[in-house]
Amino acid sequence: MTKNNKQASFITSRKHARVLPAPAMALLATLGMPAAQAAPDNAIDQNIPTVQVTGANTKAGPVSANDKFTAPLLDTPKSVTVVTADTIAQTGAVSLTDALRTVPGITIGAAEGGNPVGDNMFIRGYNAQTDTYIDGIRDAGSQSREIFNLEQVEVVKGPNSAYGGRSSAGGGVNLVSKSAQGYDFNNASVGIGSDKYRRITGDVNRALGNNSAFRLNAMAHENDVPGRKVVGGNRWGVAPTVTFGLKGPDRAIVSLYHLTSHEIPDTGIPFNNPVTTGADVSKNGNGTPFAVDRETFYGLANRDFRDTKSDVGTIDLRHEFSPTLALRNVTRYGKSNNDYVWTQPDDSKGNTVRYGTVWRRANTRATETRTFANVTSLNGELTAAGLKHSFNTGVEFDRETTERSSYIFTPGTNNPLTNTFTCPTSGAATLYNCTTLVNPNPYDPWVYTRTLSGALTHVSTKTRAAYAFDTIEINPQWLLNLGLRWDDFQSTLDTLPTATTVAAHAVVDTDFVSTQAGLVFKPTKNGSIYLSFASSATPPGNDGGDGLDALTAVIQNLQPQRSRNLELGTKWDLLPGGRLSVTGALFKSTMNNARVTAPDGTTQNVGRKEIQGVELGFSGKLTSAWTVFGGYTYLDAEIADNGFIASGSSFVPSPFNGNRFPTTPKNSASLWTSYAFTRDFTAGFGMSAMSKVYANVNNNKWVPGYARFDAMASYTLNKDISLQLNLQNLADKLYFDKVSSPHYAGVAPGRSATLTANFRF
Repeated sequence: MTKNNKQASFITSRKHARVLPAPAMALLATLGMPAAQAAPDNAIDQNIPTVQVTGANTKAGPVSANDKFTAPLLDTPKSVTVVTADTIAQTGAVSLTDALRTVPGITIGAAEGGNPVGDNMFIRGYNAQTDTYIDGIRDAGSQSREIFNLEQVEVVKGPNSAYGGRSSAGGGVNLVSKSAQGYDFNNASVGIGSDKYRRITGDVNRALGNNSAFRLNAMAHENDVPGRKVVGGNRWGVAPTVTFGLKGPDRAIVSLYHLTSHEIPDTGIPFNNPVTTGADVSKNGNGTPFAVDRETFYGLANRDFRDTKSDVGTIDLRHEFSPTLALRNVTRYGKSNNDYVWTQPDDSKGNTVRYGTVWRRANTRATETRTFANVTSLNGELTAAGLKHSFNTGVEFDRETTERSSYIFTPGTNNPLTNTFTCPTSGAATLYNCTTLVNPNPYDPWVYTRTLSGALTHVSTKTRAAYAFDTIEINPQWLLNLGLRWDDFQSTLDTLPTATTVAAHAVVDTDFVSTQAGLVFKPTKNGSIYLSFASSATPPGNDGGDGLDALTAVIQNLQPQRSRNLELGTKWDLLPGGRLSVTGALFKSTMNNARVTAPDGTTQNVGRKEIQGVELGFSGKLTSAWTVFGGYTYLDAEIADNGFIASGSSFVPSPFNGNRFPTTPKNSASLWTSYAFTRDFTAGFGMSAMSKVYANVNNNKWVPGYARFDAMASYTLNKDISLQLNLQNLADKLYFDKVSSPHYAGVAPGRSATLTANFRF
């Protein structure tokens, strides 16, 4: 088998001791990031579990970094969950998907042929794969994001188009980056654990004079996935930032971010593929994944790999005309690569039911996405006609280009005995393209030549937008929140022809208006009750050519899918100092023009989806030593009109009308709580749970519900050193945490333990 040097070195490292790149190890030799940021001598010691210092200028309740929110979160008529750095650190999260496990109402989707390996979130039942933002600007391209440079994660629930432009109806995730501070600190952490877990992070800050500062965050990480054979990898990242003008009125923040990863991705376990006719019907199971050993891996260690790279550069400029009026301009350039060969345990021909075999379908991708964005905004406060206005208005320009191809193999990946992907037998005679359902060998001697396909797809997407938000204080008890955004969206797709494929061309050119409106009543200063409306727009080609919502000639002339959400909610900051925040909301979301097959067999905007639900949340401290974070979400999600399906020479109404959304649990809940028993010793406990989840609109493939439990203990040795032990999945629960493909379900990690030493020096 011929491979490029990068892949060859990666496979060698998987079979022997994995070694991180020399630049990463050299960079991290003296650096690290602690569980909480260090501070100068006169600041709050964040290793001590306190919530407030008398006389300190603190804000009650969670705080958002999104300047498009023109009121505190307490008075923002929308469901927003803030996962703080403390929660991320205490739970032992090392990736974005780890951090989002603490937020109910979010599920993680599985990769598929058209859906890439990477972060694939579903929020309130809708695919939010493209709805990730870094500091308020869309982060395009399929990626698996790290947390080493994050201050917090903000999850906006419900339609997000007024804030972020084109998006799903479910919401969006905003990642808040760390920035330079005006004082010196050095923090480091070193972690070891089960399943070859090793992690080192660093956070160094230096004041440059009395008005500027430099900060460097860095990370190196590697581990296998607990309970999963073969699966694992390594990554490293670095993120320097410089801030000029800490004391204003003019400020400039220049930052860079780099992340590189190498891994063997997981294959999951196939669903029983129901056969609807013939004698095989009697062999059907109940629609859940096959009951094989949790370590079962259907891929090929000598073929499968995933290499990713992400580079982002940002210049953030700000000028304060006065304490209540500021102009901001942000320019960002980013490039991401997602390159992989990944085995999907395909069951589309019933191999698993009929023969007890699995076709090793090779899903491949070689993608590069480049983005350039510029945002100019004006935010401030003013009084007009006797009313106080807090506003933010701006314009955005964005361009995304994606080059996507795939790999081809010589000889092919079908079964040579059948010249198809049916597998009556397995083993060497099938060139190991077919394996057994039980006890497959990931080290089968698979020998092929891999080349890049000439069928290159180029997608260019341009967006122009203007927006305005205003919170109007009618009186101290009544606030009116208004938001309006106009987007002009253009996207072009071109695919080069090859000897076996034809050229493809598609163009979408559309514009749409998104709205956000809410009326807030404040019965007391520390509470609010609101009624809000929001809309979202999902145009054809929403994913910029890097996901399931790709542009094609079939959908290029369709209208954006429009969703509307009506929400009645309440938010309260309770206990002295507002140290405990509690929220609740009732909501109903409707998409009346979903893209489905029409009665004439064409794709049209004639479908309908409906979700109604309840959401509860809480975060903060019950006492000065007892912290809590979590919530509960109930989702009644119905595919009200799924269009039509072919029946002979005509089309009949879909038999799946009235079924539940895939990847949408009816009930989900999470809890993280910690208690400081002494000044030096803290213990924590976590739970995340959800009910059954369907993998398809047919509702005949599903994974059962589960409850997972975690624990943490930390001990402060002295003012410079602390230790933290995390135990994940205490009961070693076998459950499935990635569900959206009708072929397989992703297996969640088993029980693991990690010990981290945090240093301040």
